Amino acid sequence: MTLAAQSEIQIDNDEVRVTEWRLAPGAATGPHRHGMDYVIVPVADAEMTIVAPDGTRSIAQLKTGQSYFRKAGVEHDVLNESTTEIVFLEVELKA
Repeated sequence: MTLAAQSEIQIDNDEVRVTEWRLAPGAATGPHRHGMDYVIVPVADAEMTIVAPDGTRSIAQLKTGQSYFRKAGVEHDVLNESTTEIVFLEVELKA
């Protein structure tokens, strides 16, 4: 059984939603679709596995403080198949 990722909303207003995500080893977010453009801000170096809807797997290397941007519509599951916790902030940009 896969562990569920833990999330805590830090800010949620008319402009943005900021969520801290924590994935323990073996945890996953579950398949989801991003409804808003978003920025990911890694809090620690990490390696996460991304699984596309068609089952294609890729590895994403997160580096502390090196943010990246994605457009709304991205669909995937995020897994922690490493031995260390993954921690990042997700900043969703509201229209």
